[in-house]
Amino acid sequence: MEINDLTPAEQRVWRAFATGTEVDLRGDGEQSVRAAVVRALLLNGPREAGEIAAVKLRGARITGELDLRYATVDSVVHLTHCRFEELPDLTGAHLRYLSLRDSGMPGLSMTRTHIDGSLRLTRCRFDGPVRLDGSQISGALFLEGVEITAEPGPRPVLQLNQISVDDDLCARGLRARGAIRLDGATIAGSLDLEDADLAHPGGFVVEAEAVEIGANLLARRLRAEGRIDLRGARIPGRVDLLDARLSNPGGTALRASSCVIGEFWLRRGPRVEGMLNLRRAEINQLDVEPEMLPAQVRMLDLTYTFLTPHEPPERRLPMLERDGEGYDPHAYEQLTAAYRRIGDDQAARLVQLAKQRRRRSTLPWYGQVWGHLQDAAVGYGFRPLRAAGWLLSLLAVGSLVFAGHHPPPLKAAESPEFDPVFFTLDLLLPVISFGQESAFAPTGGYRTLAYVLVVTGWILATTVVAGVTRTVSRQ
Repeated sequence: MEINDLTPAEQRVWRAFATGTEVDLRGDGEQSVRAAVVRALLLNGPREAGEIAAVKLRGARITGELDLRYATVDSVVHLTHCRFEELPDLTGAHLRYLSLRDSGMPGLSMTRTHIDGSLRLTRCRFDGPVRLDGSQISGALFLEGVEITAEPGPRPVLQLNQISVDDDLCARGLRARGAIRLDGATIAGSLDLEDADLAHPGGFVVEAEAVEIGANLLARRLRAEGRIDLRGARIPGRVDLLDARLSNPGGTALRASSCVIGEFWLRRGPRVEGMLNLRRAEINQLDVEPEMLPAQVRMLDLTYTFLTPHEPPERRLPMLERDGEGYDPHAYEQLTAAYRRIGDDQAARLVQLAKQRRRRSTLPWYGQVWGHLQDAAVGYGFRPLRAAGWLLSLLAVGSLVFAGHHPPPLKAAESPEFDPVFFTLDLLLPVISFGQESAFAPTGGYRTLAYVLVVTGWILATTVVAGVTRTVSRQ
């Protein structure tokens, strides 16, 4: 391409390339620069010894298609505050550094692109899909303030699946209407979605299965209308959803099943609308406010070490009862262990009591009857003082009744002196004998009372033994 064939604006860009000087066309009205000229410079532009060549163009209207498919570009590219008439295609290209900051374009195709430095798309406006899937970026990827106005369809409006970023992926303030796909992505630093506004009602808003993030997933004040899927993600830092608004009524709002997460923060925001799925996840610290939990929470085989903030069992137990898959003993054991780690044994006992009551509903009728007796008698062994209260009450009743009516002795010559208190104790305690029960035989209604005391004593003794055995086995 000859310089005489160029427009005045293109000539300025051509002459500035060899020294990497920036050309700012914003004050000259809307100046057009052909994409073919930019391509010719990047592939075979003039060079000067001792200078670093670069295309640094600001405020231009790029006409035609910028086609750099599978090209190798060894110079820095800055096309900022520009307006592209056609979709740039950099599929398979190899670049040192690329900045399209504050530009507008119909879309962007950068599938399987290699960038030795960073890719900056800060505050870009896209009217169509953006494809970065399979790309390898040695620096950071900047998508903060990006706005994608493409109409939602079957394909994602932002494709980042299988992307590899050796630094942070910053998408703070991102606005998109449609799905964002991050399946299989690898991000060495953090993924920043703070203040992002994402919407795809009834569909996936973020697909990030098996994503690997080296540090944190930051999503404070995120607004997401649709389904977020993090199944199989590996995030050793924290998933920060403070002040986030997650909404997918009638479906799953957030799926983080089979994940390995350092810390999971879900606090200070409104109640999640839709299901929260944490099945089979491994979380070191689960930091969740009960008020944010939705009506359906899937927690089957969820494991966590610490549960914060510290709340009484009455506020934590409802989340275990919102699992539509039925009774899950593992969930109760996890909550019990979390309370024991911080030394709150009373709360741990209340969780275990709630576990037994929930289990009772799964038993046949006779098991439920026996469970109700255990619960009423000693609270399944977690309220042993209740048994003492029952025994003292029955002892008082029996002592008063038999004090007013001594039962006749079986052998008058050999019988000891009748004592109503020890006679009642003989009836109530199945393994201890004071010689009273075997020496006297009540008759009529008093015999019925004696039988009731014997049966009640056996029930109390059995439930106490069951409770003690359960407690010892836990210890």
